[in-house]
Amino acid sequence: MSRYIRRTREDTERIELENLAPAATLSADTRGRALPELQGAYRTAFQRDRDRIVHSKAFRRLKHKTQVFINPEGDHYVTRLTHTLQVTQIGRSIARNLALNEDLAEAICLAHDVGHSPFGHTGEDALSEFVPGEWLHSAQGVRIFEVLEPKNLTWEVLDGIRAHSWKIPEAPATPEGYVCRFADRIAYLTHDVEDAMRAEVIRRTDLPAAALSTFGEPGSEWVASMIRAVVNESVDRGAVVMDDDSLEVMNELRDFMFQRVYLRPETEGQRRTVIGIIGDLVRYFVDHDSEIPESYRHTEADTMTQVIDYVAGMTDRYAIRVHDELYRPRLF
Repeated sequence: MSRYIRRTREDTERIELENLAPAATLSADTRGRALPELQGAYRTAFQRDRDRIVHSKAFRRLKHKTQVFINPEGDHYVTRLTHTLQVTQIGRSIARNLALNEDLAEAICLAHDVGHSPFGHTGEDALSEFVPGEWLHSAQGVRIFEVLEPKNLTWEVLDGIRAHSWKIPEAPATPEGYVCRFADRIAYLTHDVEDAMRAEVIRRTDLPAAALSTFGEPGSEWVASMIRAVVNESVDRGAVVMDDDSLEVMNELRDFMFQRVYLRPETEGQRRTVIGIIGDLVRYFVDHDSEIPESYRHTEADTMTQVIDYVAGMTDRYAIRVHDELYRPRLF
Protein backbone atom coordinates (compact mmCIF):
# COMPACT_ATOMS: atom_id res chain seq x y z
CA MET A 1 0.00 0.00 0.00
CA SER A 2 1.33 3.41 -0.96
CA ARG A 3 2.48 5.75 1.81
CA TYR A 4 1.07 8.70 -0.16
CA ILE A 5 -2.40 9.95 -1.00
CA ARG A 6 -3.33 11.80 -4.18
CA ARG A 7 -5.41 14.84 -3.19
CA THR A 8 -7.40 16.29 -6.07
CA ARG A 9 -9.09 19.65 -6.32
CA GLU A 10 -12.40 17.99 -5.50
CA ASP A 11 -10.84 16.49 -2.37
CA THR A 12 -9.63 19.90 -1.20
CA GLU A 13 -13.00 21.49 -1.92
CA ARG A 14 -14.71 18.75 0.10
CA ILE A 15 -12.27 19.27 2.98
CA GLU A 16 -13.06 23.00 2.92
CA LEU A 17 -16.79 22.30 3.02
CA GLU A 18 -16.43 19.91 5.95
CA ASN A 19 -13.86 21.80 8.01
CA LEU A 20 -14.01 25.55 7.43
CA ALA A 21 -16.15 27.96 9.43
CA PRO A 22 -19.63 28.84 8.14
CA ALA A 23 -18.37 32.36 7.31
CA ALA A 24 -15.42 31.11 5.25
CA THR A 25 -15.27 31.63 1.50
CA LEU A 26 -15.29 28.25 -0.21
CA SER A 27 -13.18 27.74 -3.32
CA ALA A 28 -16.03 25.93 -5.03
CA ASP A 29 -18.29 28.95 -4.49
CA THR A 30 -16.06 31.56 -6.13
CA ARG A 31 -17.85 34.16 -8.24
CA GLY A 32 -15.43 33.16 -10.95
CA ARG A 33 -13.10 34.88 -13.38
CA ALA A 34 -13.63 37.46 -16.11
CA LEU A 35 -12.66 34.82 -18.67
CA PRO A 36 -14.01 31.30 -18.07
CA GLU A 37 -11.38 28.61 -17.53
CA LEU A 38 -11.35 24.87 -17.15
CA GLN A 39 -10.83 23.93 -13.52
CA GLY A 40 -7.52 22.37 -12.50
CA ALA A 41 -7.10 18.73 -11.57
CA TYR A 42 -5.30 19.44 -8.29
CA ARG A 43 -5.42 23.12 -7.39
CA THR A 44 -8.48 25.05 -6.30
CA ALA A 45 -9.29 28.40 -7.89
CA PHE A 46 -7.65 30.35 -5.05
CA GLN A 47 -4.54 28.15 -5.07
CA ARG A 48 -4.11 28.83 -8.77
CA ASP A 49 -4.43 32.57 -8.11
CA ARG A 50 -1.77 32.39 -5.40
CA ASP A 51 0.65 30.69 -7.80
CA ARG A 52 -0.03 33.17 -10.60
CA ILE A 53 0.67 36.08 -8.27
CA VAL A 54 3.98 34.66 -7.01
CA HIS A 55 5.17 34.07 -10.57
CA SER A 56 4.22 37.56 -11.78
CA LYS A 57 6.77 40.23 -12.69
CA ALA A 58 4.98 42.76 -10.49
CA PHE A 59 5.49 40.54 -7.46
CA ARG A 60 9.21 40.14 -8.19
CA ARG A 61 9.68 43.91 -8.41
CA LEU A 62 8.62 44.28 -4.78
CA LYS A 63 12.10 43.25 -3.63
CA HIS A 64 13.48 46.59 -4.83
CA LYS A 65 10.68 48.83 -3.60
CA THR A 66 10.80 50.88 -0.41
CA GLN A 67 8.78 50.01 2.66
CA VAL A 68 9.79 52.96 4.89
CA PHE A 69 13.52 53.67 4.65
CA ILE A 70 14.77 54.65 1.19
CA ASN A 71 18.11 53.09 0.24
CA PRO A 72 18.97 52.18 3.85
CA GLU A 73 22.48 51.15 4.81
CA GLY A 74 22.29 47.57 6.06
CA ASP A 75 20.82 44.31 4.89
CA HIS A 76 18.13 43.82 7.52
CA TYR A 77 15.67 46.60 6.74
CA VAL A 78 12.25 45.60 5.52
CA THR A 79 11.50 45.95 1.81
CA ARG A 80 8.10 45.87 0.17
CA LEU A 81 8.67 42.17 -0.59
CA THR A 82 9.66 41.12 2.92
CA HIS A 83 6.73 43.15 4.24
CA THR A 84 4.45 41.23 1.88
CA LEU A 85 5.79 37.89 3.10
CA GLN A 86 5.24 38.93 6.71
CA VAL A 87 1.70 40.06 5.94
CA THR A 88 1.07 36.69 4.29
CA GLN A 89 2.37 34.75 7.29
CA ILE A 90 0.21 36.78 9.67
CA GLY A 91 -2.80 36.50 7.35
CA ARG A 92 -2.50 32.72 7.15
CA SER A 93 -2.20 32.51 10.94
CA ILE A 94 -5.38 34.53 11.48
CA ALA A 95 -7.26 32.63 8.78
CA ARG A 96 -6.15 29.26 10.16
CA ASN A 97 -7.17 30.14 13.72
CA LEU A 98 -10.59 31.34 12.52
CA ALA A 99 -11.04 28.34 10.18
CA LEU A 100 -11.28 30.65 7.18
CA ASN A 101 -9.93 29.92 3.71
CA GLU A 102 -6.14 30.13 4.11
CA ASP A 103 -5.51 29.90 0.37
CA LEU A 104 -7.72 32.91 -0.36
CA ALA A 105 -6.21 34.92 2.50
CA GLU A 106 -2.73 34.01 1.27
CA ALA A 107 -3.46 35.04 -2.32
CA ILE A 108 -4.86 38.42 -1.24
CA CYS A 109 -1.96 39.09 1.12
CA LEU A 110 0.66 38.17 -1.48
CA ALA A 111 -0.92 40.53 -4.01
CA HIS A 112 -2.02 43.38 -1.76
CA ASP A 113 0.96 45.69 -2.48
CA VAL A 114 1.88 44.80 -6.08
CA GLY A 115 0.49 48.15 -7.22
CA HIS A 116 2.77 50.19 -4.96
CA SER A 117 4.82 52.93 -6.56
CA PRO A 118 8.56 53.34 -5.97
CA PHE A 119 9.58 55.12 -2.75
CA GLY A 120 6.65 53.88 -0.68
CA HIS A 121 3.79 56.16 0.26
CA THR A 122 5.78 59.24 -0.72
CA GLY A 123 5.73 57.98 -4.30
CA GLU A 124 2.00 57.43 -3.99
CA ASP A 125 1.55 61.03 -2.84
CA ALA A 126 3.67 62.27 -5.76
CA LEU A 127 1.52 60.44 -8.32
CA SER A 128 -1.66 61.89 -6.82
CA GLU A 129 -0.65 65.25 -8.28
CA PHE A 130 -1.38 63.91 -11.76
CA VAL A 131 -4.79 62.28 -11.26
CA PRO A 132 -8.20 63.50 -10.10
CA GLY A 133 -8.62 62.82 -6.41
CA GLU A 134 -6.02 60.41 -5.05
CA TRP A 135 -3.80 57.82 -6.73
CA LEU A 136 -4.22 54.51 -4.87
CA HIS A 137 -1.83 51.57 -5.04
CA SER A 138 -4.74 49.25 -4.25
CA ALA A 139 -6.55 50.23 -7.45
CA GLN A 140 -3.28 50.01 -9.36
CA GLY A 141 -2.81 46.45 -8.08
CA VAL A 142 -6.14 45.46 -9.58
CA ARG A 143 -5.19 47.20 -12.85
CA ILE A 144 -1.90 45.30 -13.00
CA PHE A 145 -3.58 41.91 -12.82
CA GLU A 146 -6.48 42.87 -15.06
CA VAL A 147 -4.68 44.90 -17.75
CA LEU A 148 -0.90 45.29 -17.50
CA GLU A 149 -0.04 41.73 -16.58
CA PRO A 150 -3.41 39.99 -16.90
CA LYS A 151 -3.72 36.88 -14.76
CA ASN A 152 -7.49 36.36 -14.89
CA LEU A 153 -7.70 36.17 -11.10
CA THR A 154 -10.90 35.30 -9.29
CA TRP A 155 -13.32 38.01 -8.26
CA GLU A 156 -12.61 37.41 -4.55
CA VAL A 157 -8.86 37.94 -4.87
CA LEU A 158 -9.28 41.10 -6.93
CA ASP A 159 -11.79 42.40 -4.39
CA GLY A 160 -9.33 41.72 -1.57
CA ILE A 161 -6.57 43.64 -3.38
CA ARG A 162 -8.93 46.56 -4.04
CA ALA A 163 -10.12 46.82 -0.44
CA HIS A 164 -7.04 45.85 1.58
CA SER A 165 -6.35 49.45 2.59
CA TRP A 166 -8.36 50.89 5.48
CA LYS A 167 -8.79 54.15 3.55
CA ILE A 168 -11.03 52.38 1.00
CA PRO A 169 -14.61 53.10 2.10
CA GLU A 170 -16.11 50.03 0.41
CA ALA A 171 -15.18 47.16 2.72
CA PRO A 172 -13.88 43.78 1.54
CA ALA A 173 -16.60 41.38 0.45
CA THR A 174 -15.02 38.36 2.17
CA PRO A 175 -13.77 37.73 5.71
CA GLU A 176 -10.44 36.77 4.17
CA GLY A 177 -10.22 40.30 2.74
CA TYR A 178 -10.68 41.67 6.26
CA VAL A 179 -7.94 39.32 7.44
CA CYS A 180 -5.54 41.00 5.00
CA ARG A 181 -6.50 44.44 6.33
CA PHE A 182 -5.52 43.45 9.87
CA ALA A 183 -2.47 41.43 8.79
CA ASP A 184 -1.13 44.41 6.85
CA ARG A 185 -1.43 46.79 9.78
CA ILE A 186 -0.04 44.29 12.29
CA ALA A 187 2.95 43.61 10.05
CA TYR A 188 3.90 47.17 9.21
CA LEU A 189 3.51 48.55 12.72
CA THR A 190 5.67 45.76 14.11
CA HIS A 191 8.48 45.75 11.58
CA ASP A 192 8.49 49.51 11.07
CA VAL A 193 9.06 49.99 14.80
CA GLU A 194 11.93 47.51 14.71
CA ASP A 195 13.44 49.21 11.65
CA ALA A 196 13.08 52.65 13.26
CA MET A 197 14.88 51.43 16.39
CA ARG A 198 17.56 49.77 14.23
CA ALA A 199 18.06 53.09 12.45
CA GLU A 200 18.15 54.85 15.84
CA VAL A 201 15.27 57.09 14.86
CA ILE A 202 13.44 56.06 18.02
CA ARG A 203 14.30 54.12 21.17
CA ARG A 204 12.26 51.52 23.02
CA THR A 205 11.64 54.06 25.78
CA ASP A 206 10.00 56.38 23.24
CA LEU A 207 7.24 53.88 22.43
CA PRO A 208 3.76 54.51 23.86
CA ALA A 209 3.50 52.85 27.26
CA ALA A 210 0.13 51.36 26.33
CA ALA A 211 1.68 49.47 23.40
CA LEU A 212 4.26 47.84 25.65
CA SER A 213 1.81 46.99 28.41
CA THR A 214 -0.83 45.66 25.99
CA PHE A 215 1.24 43.86 23.36
CA GLY A 216 4.53 43.13 25.16
CA GLU A 217 7.99 43.57 23.65
CA PRO A 218 8.31 44.78 20.04
CA GLY A 219 8.71 41.94 17.57
CA SER A 220 7.19 38.49 17.81
CA GLU A 221 5.33 39.29 21.05
CA TRP A 222 3.52 42.13 19.32
CA VAL A 223 2.56 39.96 16.36
CA ALA A 224 1.25 37.16 18.58
CA SER A 225 -0.66 39.57 20.84
CA MET A 226 -2.33 41.38 17.93
CA ILE A 227 -3.26 38.11 16.23
CA ARG A 228 -4.89 36.89 19.47
CA ALA A 229 -6.73 40.19 19.78
CA VAL A 230 -8.24 39.66 16.32
CA VAL A 231 -8.98 35.95 16.66
CA ASN A 232 -10.60 36.10 20.10
CA GLU A 233 -12.80 39.11 19.32
CA SER A 234 -13.79 37.76 15.92
CA VAL A 235 -15.05 34.52 17.47
CA ASP A 236 -17.02 36.46 20.07
CA ARG A 237 -18.57 38.96 17.65
CA GLY A 238 -18.99 36.87 14.51
CA ALA A 239 -16.96 39.17 12.25
CA VAL A 240 -13.25 39.76 11.61
CA VAL A 241 -12.55 42.51 14.13
CA MET A 242 -10.14 43.44 16.92
CA ASP A 243 -11.31 44.20 20.44
CA ASP A 244 -11.84 47.89 21.12
CA ASP A 245 -9.09 48.28 23.72
CA SER A 246 -6.42 46.67 21.54
CA LEU A 247 -7.60 48.63 18.51
CA GLU A 248 -7.32 51.88 20.44
CA VAL A 249 -3.74 51.01 21.43
CA MET A 250 -2.91 50.02 17.85
CA ASN A 251 -4.27 53.34 16.56
CA GLU A 252 -2.25 55.23 19.18
CA LEU A 253 0.86 53.37 18.02
CA ARG A 254 0.07 54.20 14.41
CA ASP A 255 -0.29 57.91 15.26
CA PHE A 256 3.04 57.74 17.09
CA MET A 257 4.74 56.20 14.05
CA PHE A 258 3.41 58.88 11.72
CA GLN A 259 4.62 61.63 14.01
CA ARG A 260 8.00 60.21 14.96
CA VAL A 261 8.98 58.09 11.95
CA TYR A 262 6.96 58.40 8.75
CA LEU A 263 6.56 62.19 8.68
CA ARG A 264 9.40 63.31 10.93
CA PRO A 265 10.92 66.66 9.90
CA GLU A 266 14.33 65.07 9.19
CA THR A 267 12.87 63.23 6.18
CA GLU A 268 11.41 66.31 4.53
CA GLY A 269 14.42 66.86 2.29
CA GLN A 270 14.38 63.25 1.12
CA ARG A 271 10.63 63.46 0.65
CA ARG A 272 10.98 66.54 -1.59
CA THR A 273 13.68 64.77 -3.61
CA VAL A 274 11.48 61.73 -4.16
CA ILE A 275 8.48 63.85 -5.16
CA GLY A 276 10.73 65.71 -7.58
CA ILE A 277 12.00 62.49 -9.17
CA ILE A 278 8.49 61.10 -9.66
CA GLY A 279 7.20 64.41 -10.99
CA ASP A 280 10.09 64.79 -13.42
CA LEU A 281 9.59 61.27 -14.75
CA VAL A 282 5.87 61.70 -15.27
CA ARG A 283 6.25 65.03 -17.05
CA TYR A 284 9.08 63.73 -19.23
CA PHE A 285 7.23 60.65 -20.43
CA VAL A 286 4.02 62.61 -21.06
CA ASP A 287 6.07 64.67 -23.52
CA HIS A 288 7.99 61.63 -24.83
CA ASP A 289 5.37 58.91 -24.65
CA SER A 290 6.94 57.02 -27.57
CA GLU A 291 9.74 56.06 -25.14
CA ILE A 292 7.36 54.13 -22.88
CA PRO A 293 8.00 50.38 -23.25
CA GLU A 294 5.46 48.51 -25.33
CA SER A 295 4.21 46.51 -22.33
CA TYR A 296 2.79 49.74 -20.86
CA ARG A 297 1.40 51.13 -24.09
CA HIS A 298 -2.23 50.04 -24.04
CA THR A 299 -4.17 51.77 -26.77
CA GLU A 300 -7.37 51.96 -24.73
CA ALA A 301 -5.63 54.14 -22.12
CA ASP A 302 -4.82 57.83 -22.42
CA THR A 303 -1.21 59.01 -22.36
CA MET A 304 -1.20 60.03 -18.70
CA THR A 305 -2.53 56.64 -17.63
CA GLN A 306 0.16 54.87 -19.64
CA VAL A 307 2.82 57.10 -18.13
CA ILE A 308 1.61 56.48 -14.59
CA ASP A 309 1.44 52.74 -15.26
CA TYR A 310 5.08 52.88 -16.30
CA VAL A 311 6.38 55.11 -13.51
CA ALA A 312 4.36 53.39 -10.79
CA GLY A 313 5.75 50.04 -11.87
CA MET A 314 9.37 51.16 -11.47
CA THR A 315 11.51 49.94 -8.61
CA ASP A 316 13.28 52.57 -6.53
CA ARG A 317 16.66 51.98 -8.11
CA TYR A 318 15.26 51.88 -11.65
CA ALA A 319 13.43 55.18 -11.12
CA ILE A 320 16.64 56.77 -9.83
CA ARG A 321 18.65 55.35 -12.73
CA VAL A 322 16.20 56.58 -15.38
CA HIS A 323 16.02 59.99 -13.72
CA ASP A 324 19.82 60.22 -13.63
CA GLU A 325 20.04 59.29 -17.30
CA LEU A 326 17.52 61.99 -18.21
CA TYR A 327 18.53 64.84 -15.90
CA ARG A 328 22.01 64.35 -14.47
CA PRO A 329 24.53 66.44 -16.45
CA ARG A 330 26.87 64.34 -18.55
CA LEU A 331 30.54 65.32 -18.40
CA PHE A 332 31.48 63.48 -21.59
